[in-house]
Amino acid sequence: VILEDRSTGACSLIVYERDYENAIKYYTEALELKPCSAIYFSNRSLAYLRTECYGYALADATKCLEIDQNYIKGYYRRATSNMALGKFKAALKDYETVVRVRPNDKDAKMKYQECNKIVKQKAFERAIASDEMKRSVVDSLDIENMMIEDQYTGPKLEEGKVTMRFMKEMMECFKDQKKLHRKCAYQILIQVKELLSKLPSLIEITLKETEKITICGDTHGQFYDLINIFELNGLPSETNPYLFNGDFVDRGSFSLEVILTLFGFKLLLPDSFYLLRGNHETDNMNQMYGFEGEVKAKYTAQMFTLFSEVFQWLPLAQCINGKVLVMHGGLFSEDGVTLDDLKKIDRNRQPPDSGPMCDLLWSDPQPQNGRCVSKRGVSCQFGPDVTERFLDQNNLDYIVRSHEVKAEGYEVTHSGKCITVFSAPNYCDQMCNKGAYIHLSGSDLKPQFHQFTAVPHPNVKPMAYANSLMQMGMM
Repeated sequence: VILEDRSTGACSLIVYERDYENAIKYYTEALELKPCSAIYFSNRSLAYLRTECYGYALADATKCLEIDQNYIKGYYRRATSNMALGKFKAALKDYETVVRVRPNDKDAKMKYQECNKIVKQKAFERAIASDEMKRSVVDSLDIENMMIEDQYTGPKLEEGKVTMRFMKEMMECFKDQKKLHRKCAYQILIQVKELLSKLPSLIEITLKETEKITICGDTHGQFYDLINIFELNGLPSETNPYLFNGDFVDRGSFSLEVILTLFGFKLLLPDSFYLLRGNHETDNMNQMYGFEGEVKAKYTAQMFTLFSEVFQWLPLAQCINGKVLVMHGGLFSEDGVTLDDLKKIDRNRQPPDSGPMCDLLWSDPQPQNGRCVSKRGVSCQFGPDVTERFLDQNNLDYIVRSHEVKAEGYEVTHSGKCITVFSAPNYCDQMCNKGAYIHLSGSDLKPQFHQFTAVPHPNVKPMAYANSLMQMGMM
């Protein structure tokens, strides 16, 4: 609610706690009444940060500082936005400003030191990188001689292979907050890397008339909600195939449990269980949003490096019956991209800042025609006319993507030709959204939506393993 003092023109704003979409709406209205308020731009920047609109958050923080270069929160907001976008040097510059203005501010000094540490680490990584192919972690592992201690009573691979019994035991182990032995985790990672490396960047499958597939969106480390999907919809099998559409890790603090479960099912059912890469299956995101910290806390830095290698081999898109294209983010910054172009993408790398690979992981739909700068600060937003042209050129019916939290767990836009599905209910324990998954039948390819709500989980908060600077910045 916007309250205006008509005698002075001053505005105050009352927003329900955690209702960030309405916060954005009301601050926008407030800025129409008072367009030169640094405070309103700064506060809307925070709301954009909470809804992951990092590009918009950066723009608002910058505008705030253009209005009032002495407004310290503006520097904090802009630094956090740049951190979220992986622009660590730019973030460091803003923290330097705050420390210079407030030399006795312990919080500012701590954030500056944390950010400076990341910048130096990145510089070191660049310095030691060579043009030669990096040696894989796999080459340094001696799995055969890795001992499983007598006191370990958890699940083990059977003759080195994943079985359904192993999968059920592993999920029960994780539900009890117990760890899988590191040897078993390494075995899964090595085997799934070999399997994924043989796949094309664009997976093509055909469903028979009597067959169906379940498509799930982001799970983001919410292991107990993943288990709930299997309880509601049945365990994966040759007659109950699944496609998980990226962003398996980060934010939620049970990301290891999620990804090991998904990789295990991929090994068990290589032709009935599909995984696509999301923008959070990348080093920068993992460093900031928790997965790297979680792996290091529960296992080792070496294991995280192997996860990074595996993530680079995840396929980028999947075409079903030649008519439905599934990807994590969305369509492209330029017209003319074909399915053949997707097949040719060299995906075994960290994603570039632009181009089709970046777009597949990062772009978002918008209601108006054309394209515009992304609210995230990466890739673009594409309108219904862009979708229509792409579908026509490639003889497709519609696309399915994820990447955005939706109140109902899914959303249908662009006249039914762009579908978003999101499978992490009550995202980050604060968004109060439903989760959803989609059934597609080979007989008609018409999407059937199934919603579900969040289930309880142990008292480990989201972002528990995230970069401390990111946690502080989002407060």
